[in-house]
Amino acid sequence: MKFGKNFIILIIALILTSIFLGYGSSTSPINKTEIAYSDFMRNVREKRVVDVTITGSEIKGQTVDGQQFSTYAPYSPTTVDTLLENGVKVEAKPQDMSGESLWSLFLGWGPMLLLIGVWVYFFRQANSGNNKALSFGKSRARLIESSKKVTFDDVAGADESKAELAEIVEFLKEPQKFKRLGGRIPKGVLLVGPPGTGKTLLAKAVAGEANVPFFSISGSDFVEMFVGVGASRVRDMFAQAKKNAPCLVFVDEIDAVGRHRGAGYGGGNDEREQTLNQLLVEMDGFEENENVILIAATNRPDVLDPALLRPGRFDRQVQVTNPDVRGREAILQVHTRKVPLARDVDLSIVARGTPGFSGADLANLVNEAALLAARQNKRRVTAVDFDNAKDKVLMGTERKSMAMDEKEKRQTAYHEAGHAICALHVAEADPIHKATIIPRGRALGMVQSLPEKDSYSESRTKMLSSLTLAMGGRVSEEMIYGYDKVTSGAKGDIQMATNLARAMVTEWGLSDELGPVSYANGQDNYLGIGSSRSNISEQTANLIDAEIKRLITNAYEEAKKILTENRQELETLAQALMEYETLTGAEIQDILAGNKLDRTEQMPTDPEKLTKTSVPEV
Repeated sequence: MKFGKNFIILIIALILTSIFLGYGSSTSPINKTEIAYSDFMRNVREKRVVDVTITGSEIKGQTVDGQQFSTYAPYSPTTVDTLLENGVKVEAKPQDMSGESLWSLFLGWGPMLLLIGVWVYFFRQANSGNNKALSFGKSRARLIESSKKVTFDDVAGADESKAELAEIVEFLKEPQKFKRLGGRIPKGVLLVGPPGTGKTLLAKAVAGEANVPFFSISGSDFVEMFVGVGASRVRDMFAQAKKNAPCLVFVDEIDAVGRHRGAGYGGGNDEREQTLNQLLVEMDGFEENENVILIAATNRPDVLDPALLRPGRFDRQVQVTNPDVRGREAILQVHTRKVPLARDVDLSIVARGTPGFSGADLANLVNEAALLAARQNKRRVTAVDFDNAKDKVLMGTERKSMAMDEKEKRQTAYHEAGHAICALHVAEADPIHKATIIPRGRALGMVQSLPEKDSYSESRTKMLSSLTLAMGGRVSEEMIYGYDKVTSGAKGDIQMATNLARAMVTEWGLSDELGPVSYANGQDNYLGIGSSRSNISEQTANLIDAEIKRLITNAYEEAKKILTENRQELETLAQALMEYETLTGAEIQDILAGNKLDRTEQMPTDPEKLTKTSVPEV
């Protein structure tokens, strides 16, 4: 861009110079005739010339008939005498050397000036490159200044986390209150939690509540291929923070730079380790970082270096977990502030039906519901939109273009009916929310169960019931179509059951044969023979495999027993799925009780629930 501007300026200068030179040299009249010197002298002797003007070797004049002429005379001391003798009026003017001198100057100094200009241009380019190289080690932390500050009122579902961070806010507002009693505020606060739980939002809320500058940077911004760059950026980041103290520095995904030193097959990465060392030094108190608090976020605290977590550095960890049912309702209220809701929307019911959802998941749910309502030209978002949005988030997009023939559709209906019947008759299971044979995502059908309340642990009975429920679809297909006609539809069920059984045996000590012993490594999987880090014998590995198979086989036999004893319910529910395709938990109970399902659609009379154009619900 700069080169283009310089080139245009050079072209304009050359054009102006040419115009100036051309203007200076074009002094001859338009009607002036140039004649030979011999003809000029003959006209003088014949007294046909009236007057002349001599400028150097150029002679301009006028004849008796008014014709103007010009000629160039060689040096001759007798020329003027001849003119005077023949009565010619002679006028002499000094020669104008400005145009010639400028052109000579340009020809003489132009190449040199051009070389000087090129040299200056490349020098500036090189100097600019050096400045970029010097700024390569500058911090990439961004100072976030927003007209609308985030406060704790914008953060819902994390009351315990906000309570722990309230002390940080108070220190940033009144540091002398703590220093007067000899208290020392933590220099580093580590926010730990799954993705989407609002760790970044909490850090912004702390800065907004304290009304202090907020610097934001990612852990990956420190890591470069050149050794020492990351450490330089750390130093510069703390230098900027000190200039803006009191302030808050937020480092997202700190595990990118704070991983355990020396870990990995090739040892540690020199650049990353130097960056981590510099971060430890800056936080260790060798230089006093008054009123500068570092907040970091990660969802992998297990991989962080122990030196990073010791007192004096990140000595306070704040757990940011998925919200409970009350927290989810509060989060939904925050995200629906600008969403027009119909009167049939009860956010407490939506919160109860979304266990395990994070704040980001709930924001996505509200957005999907709003999009579904907009597609149908509705004025408000209804409860049906939230229900359909939840199905889309949990089970995937409905694949209406996927056409199944009658045989495959019926087999899918029996498969899902087998899951549902097992869910109704096992010892402990969550209530059925919905059963469908409409393809969604990768599944041809699905039985969705939702817990009545948030649970943070599961009993052995419920785990065994989950294994039985998973086997229900496969057993149902075998009972109706025979072993040779079983399809691959139970792939996901078998994989889920195998993972659950392996966790029961190797992690949770729920195996009678192996006892309460952990055989898992840090990656939720037991170490088999052949691994360089194996901590079990070959005999134990065989026992683990046998115990996993025993649990799944017992679940298979239990599912077979349930479906055999309730064969009529299986047939009834499968036929209902063939007819209605989607059934709610309450509708399944009505159908099995012998009640006739009434799905007469009533048009809403509430104007807030009416749509601009009537669109039938599928």
